[in-house]
Amino acid sequence: MGMLYLCATPIGNLEDITLRVLRVLREVDLIAAEDTRNSIKLLNHFEIKTPMTSYHEFNKIDKGRILVEKMLSGVNVALITDAGTPGISDPGEELVRMCYEAGVEVTSLPGAAACVTALTLSGLGTRRFAFEAFLPTDKKERRAVLGELADETRTIVLYEAPHRLLKTLEELREVLGNRRMTLCRELTKKHETAFRSSIEDVLRFYENEKPLGECVLVIEGKSRKAMEEEARASWEEISIEEHMEIYEKQGKDRKEAMKLVAKDRGVTKRDIYQYLLK
Repeated sequence: MGMLYLCATPIGNLEDITLRVLRVLREVDLIAAEDTRNSIKLLNHFEIKTPMTSYHEFNKIDKGRILVEKMLSGVNVALITDAGTPGISDPGEELVRMCYEAGVEVTSLPGAAACVTALTLSGLGTRRFAFEAFLPTDKKERRAVLGELADETRTIVLYEAPHRLLKTLEELREVLGNRRMTLCRELTKKHETAFRSSIEDVLRFYENEKPLGECVLVIEGKSRKAMEEEARASWEEISIEEHMEIYEKQGKDRKEAMKLVAKDRGVTKRDIYQYLLK
């Protein structure tokens, strides 16, 4: 039985390809590429003569079945995307799933990934992050995802094409507010830039400058302090008596209810007690 090799390719600078990927691309029987016209340039540069076939979003099911059959018959297949790591925001994840269901072995050869490259370049928090790739094009789904990101405390990483950048920045400012962000473009290439500013400043800049190159947006997560302040403000819209009633209806005794109300409002239990006495 053959196996599937997920081979990371450069996102810009060809020197970022690994020796292991080069060896595997030469040794496998077949290379499945997202865009053969783009990938042939990479193969020609490194003088790789391995046969190539197309595997992309629009043929991923039918071609996936064909590739799995080939691997079951002993063919080793390398999967490459246009740039970066297969399976990250591309149809590679579907082929991996099909391989596991068929019992075909899969391995991943690490290398370049635009999301990680941008994150480490951003100057924002890297310990916890949420990778959303491209926002959905469907309006309803897009609103839902943006709504989820509004309260995301992890650093947010998004991909965006230059012709949609302004619209996306406007939506982000409306939903997230004016957060700190770093806009990375042309990563690893000659004109690589990391624009570290705020959503409003980046938006203002690109209102007068034409966006060029694929972009990665790295946006700071919502601070827990801000979330606590918002929650506290929402509780202050009702009276303390109404607030107490909410917890008492949940079966809490008066002492426990006072404790929870005090926590919600950011005051001491004694403050709530004294208020209720009056």
